[in-house]
Amino acid sequence: MWGEPAPSTAPKSACAMAGVIARRFAVSVLDALPEGITGIDTYMGGASEITAGFLLAGDRPALIETGPAKVAGAVAAGIADAGLDPADLAWIVVTHIHLDHAGGVGDLVRTFPNATVVVHPAGARHLVDPARLLASSARVYGPLMDTVYGGLTPVEAARIRAAEDGEVLDLGGRRLELLHAPGHAKHHLAVFEPDLGALFAGDGVGVLLPSTGVLRPATPPPDFDRDLAVASLHRFAERNPAHLVLTHFGPITPPADRLAEAEDKLLRWCETAERAAQEHGLELDHIEAALRERFEREEGHRALDPERFELLNSYESNAAGLLRWIQQRQAAATDG
Repeated sequence: MWGEPAPSTAPKSACAMAGVIARRFAVSVLDALPEGITGIDTYMGGASEITAGFLLAGDRPALIETGPAKVAGAVAAGIADAGLDPADLAWIVVTHIHLDHAGGVGDLVRTFPNATVVVHPAGARHLVDPARLLASSARVYGPLMDTVYGGLTPVEAARIRAAEDGEVLDLGGRRLELLHAPGHAKHHLAVFEPDLGALFAGDGVGVLLPSTGVLRPATPPPDFDRDLAVASLHRFAERNPAHLVLTHFGPITPPADRLAEAEDKLLRWCETAERAAQEHGLELDHIEAALRERFEREEGHRALDPERFELLNSYESNAAGLLRWIQQRQAAATDG
């Protein structure tokens, strides 16, 4: 099953060779993952340290997160480099169906013919028929849809396992506990490996890119919910993880402090958005401006990496999710 790492195809130029060497030997935050977990940098958008997948060893190995369809080949290559035969991958787990986490799943199930796709029950039907998901994604991502994300090839229903809350996957020699963790999205789950104490949080904690060192909430449309997100953070803390692992990007420490920081920042982002809506009305531009005014200074604007954040966690996309959340809260209050 687990063989020697597969040889890489020789680059065709000295520049290409330099790139390969730099990627192979550069220190990465993924190197801090515990033994038995291999981090795979997807090079989403052509840039390093934005989106990762995680390969967990075992008699029935699992991949957590696929990245978008545009980088499915890079993920498959990372699995091959780890020495795993395509026939032996047993599980492909996606924390939710946003394209930066699950867009490559339809391509990867064809590369790994025996893998079962594990997803939140609310997301399963969208992997079988992704038309609505792709239409919604195109509205959110705009031109990045074609250049960075790509589509989502449908997955046969027989290849999908809709995971109930608390369900356990058997990897042979280790197990994974699947935790429903809504807030970022209603179809969000987290993955906990209890022997190592490793919690794979998807976007439930937020985004921390190594190039910035800044933890930022992730509040995109269409169904961000503050109260559910906070409840999920509390659920993560109850597991007392020894390793807190983000899809964007890698392990962050110390876990307990980072979880507390995530809750504090999320609440302040929501409060800032609500105040802007109260003062200026339900206008996206005003909410985005209020977030920028308060948090660019706090984050240290010059230290940020706006190009990477723009790919997956911009102020605009977060403001759009917060606006929709405020609108839904107001509508519920009116109906009540």
